[in-house]
Amino acid sequence: MEHRSGAATAPDDIVLSARGLTVSVRSDSGLMPLVRDVTFDLRRGETLAIAGESGSGKSITSLAIMGLLPPPAVRVTGGSIALGERVLTTLPEGQMRALRGDRIAMIFQEPMTSFNPVMPIGTQLVEAIRAHTPMSRSAARTEALAALTAVRLSEPARRLAQYPHELSGGMRQRVMIAMALALKPDVLIADEPTTALDVTVQREVLDLLRDLQRDRGTAILLITHDMGVVAEMADRVVIMRHGVIEETGPVRQIFATPAHPYTRALLAAVPRMGQGGAPIARPDRPVVADLRDVVVRYDIRGGILNRVTHRVHAVEGVSFDIRAGETLSLVGESGCGKSTVARAIVGLVPHAGLIRIGDQTVGTMTATARKRLSAVTQIVFQDPMAALDSRMTVGAQIAEPLLIHGRMDAAARRARAADLMDRVGLTSAQLDNYPHEFSGGQRQRICIARALALTPRLIVADESVSALDVSVQARVLDLLRALKVEFGIAVLFISHDMAVVENISDRVAVMHLGQIVEIGSRAAVFGDPRHPYTRRLMAAVPVPDPACQRAAIPRLAGETLSPVRAVGAQIDRHRLHAVADDHAVAED
Repeated sequence: MEHRSGAATAPDDIVLSARGLTVSVRSDSGLMPLVRDVTFDLRRGETLAIAGESGSGKSITSLAIMGLLPPPAVRVTGGSIALGERVLTTLPEGQMRALRGDRIAMIFQEPMTSFNPVMPIGTQLVEAIRAHTPMSRSAARTEALAALTAVRLSEPARRLAQYPHELSGGMRQRVMIAMALALKPDVLIADEPTTALDVTVQREVLDLLRDLQRDRGTAILLITHDMGVVAEMADRVVIMRHGVIEETGPVRQIFATPAHPYTRALLAAVPRMGQGGAPIARPDRPVVADLRDVVVRYDIRGGILNRVTHRVHAVEGVSFDIRAGETLSLVGESGCGKSTVARAIVGLVPHAGLIRIGDQTVGTMTATARKRLSAVTQIVFQDPMAALDSRMTVGAQIAEPLLIHGRMDAAARRARAADLMDRVGLTSAQLDNYPHEFSGGQRQRICIARALALTPRLIVADESVSALDVSVQARVLDLLRALKVEFGIAVLFISHDMAVVENISDRVAVMHLGQIVEIGSRAAVFGDPRHPYTRRLMAAVPVPDPACQRAAIPRLAGETLSPVRAVGAQIDRHRLHAVADDHAVAED
């Protein structure tokens, strides 16, 4: 058979296999299975994707393969895992430790938590190499430098002396890949390797994995919930749900003719570029939010006298407005300033320039004025668990804004909370439950219900669906659309996912390094993107179709641009020029 990497392999060239794998956790009532009867093969040079939503058992399966399950509570209770001829499930820990990194390696989702923060990158690479191969420190350093060069990291010799916090997220993930591949393992397990990365960095990492696989013939086990990544990378797919395999087969077959209802539902929920509905024109609606030349800067102090030496130009001259019943999406990569704009709107960070919500100016406000602002402007954060109080029932938390603003008596507040629970697809019977008793998607719905309690004029949704599975994400987006139409609420939707943005927006503003580089109607921005940065964002979006071959884009191997400037440095402001009635673009 032939894989996407171009390497031909024999049908029996199996490097990793699982047979009837069952993993269980010990509970008061006995052993409870987390993964049941999982069977698959991985061949040399092949990419096998294990896909599914949170809680499906994907990561438990990968940890079982690596022998990293937390004993004694969680353990393999049935079946076997074999690496070539060696059965891993019966190996003692000493022999398993010798295989990790040497024959089988793993890339974790968040590289920052995988590194030692007080050791330079080079020291950690050398340590990993010498743990498996007897060689001098200088020889191991040469190997480490070659590994960083192979993953196309800019200035690899300088990176060896840097600490993890000095690198960007994409750079840290490249170092993690270099560490995993330094000893040329037979199998590489990539557990959600791009989930925490921006779409352009994600494209770079996926291209890198594909190139390294082609050059070295490494077999890749890809763990992900992103069906776009599956379509782009995988040769075969295993679809998991609730710890069991629902469907497996070649990637083109799974996407073209899915047999299981769950697979069909999973693929139907994936947001796709080009499927956005017609935007709703609202030129006659009143302006709810108006921003003019908004600036947010943070001072960085240093030196013996602790003077201000640099400034972070988080937001630099941003202007836009949002009308009632309209969704404006603010998009861009991490660090572009979009979340800072959101916090400035709700009064959480100081700013210069003008922000008006209705007839109220946001800025230095009295306690009464701030309370008035919170009644008309609400924010929904990315992490619902962190936004909810774990010690309060969800009913009390939904009703709390009404209590703070002195609206309604206790019975009426509870009735309002019950009505809002019904509107967001939950039930009034769950009012007395606590946040930990709900799933991630349900908790996000509870946050939306709380935001609606005061019937605000503006809701700021800051990456509110980025951490959700695709089916839950689709339901939350449908809910936001329905509530916007029902209540006439204006929505500022902040995201780095261009496919989601196209599906929910009326207008789109693209931010880069604290400034807007393109703004216009959804049809104008997605149909005729003019700025190079906008085009690059769209070109990097994974397409959930294995038959689609994306055009190559230039590799970004250099330094990541930063909004940090020395005090007194000149900041060039972009000037937006109208290219159509509903479309303006900054000079390149």
